[in-house]
Amino acid sequence: MTTQIMTLPNLAPGRDIDAYLNTISAFPLLTAEQEKVLADRFYYDQDLDAARELVMCHLRFVAHLARSYQGYGLPMADLIQEGNVGLMKAVKRFDPQVGVRLVSFAVHWIKAEMHEFILRNWRIVKVATTKAQRKLFFNLRGNKKRLAWLNQEETQAIATELGVSPAEVTRMEGRLSASDMAFDADDNDDDSSSSPVHFLASAAADPADLVAEQDARKDNSEQLAQAFRALDERSRDIMQRRWLAEQKPTLHQLADEYGVSAERIRQLEKNAMKKLKKAMVV
Repeated sequence: MTTQIMTLPNLAPGRDIDAYLNTISAFPLLTAEQEKVLADRFYYDQDLDAARELVMCHLRFVAHLARSYQGYGLPMADLIQEGNVGLMKAVKRFDPQVGVRLVSFAVHWIKAEMHEFILRNWRIVKVATTKAQRKLFFNLRGNKKRLAWLNQEETQAIATELGVSPAEVTRMEGRLSASDMAFDADDNDDDSSSSPVHFLASAAADPADLVAEQDARKDNSEQLAQAFRALDERSRDIMQRRWLAEQKPTLHQLADEYGVSAERIRQLEKNAMKKLKKAMVV
């Protein structure tokens, strides 16, 4: 089905969240029969009015779910708005022939949108990227019995319950307890020296490394020159012309000059290369 569900501009939660909650509470709860009729009209006839009514009559459920995520410090209106997007996605994909109520099907879509919104906005740096980390992020707080840090026994119990390693639990607990810090603090800030930017390594090369690199190149050049001088005249000429000259002669051209076969020139070149490589080994 490619039909798009229309948005509800007059029912978007804004600054007056209480007024929004009062408005959506006026929509009636649907019976199973009423829901089935509306779902059939949209699924089979692409009736947008039926889809709109399904959405409006379930807005209070989205608000109810949003309350359970208030502990993350994000605006309630934003959580509800994201949940409403998930509700509309669920209505679009709902098949009335499956035999379940819309609310049971939609809860996954609503929570998924809220989870994505929280993970994008809770911290400047993402705290959960893998499936295990996301699971920990949304369950660790509820599993903690006290505000203090988890001891080893509590960490192991939570890890077992959530199916993750104790190390993952400890790492996530640290992330949840941390706070954001400006990367490049204002120079006028008394505590600017603690900004992370002050602890980064300089992008400039270390002078000691530059000197060592120059010395190494100089040594290599001297070793190569000495190795070249150690070659016999013919081998030195072959290597210079085959590897250093702009116009490189072929094996057959050199063979004609020296009165030998091309295979002999190849052997001389190969042996000379071995001697040069051996001389360059530190």
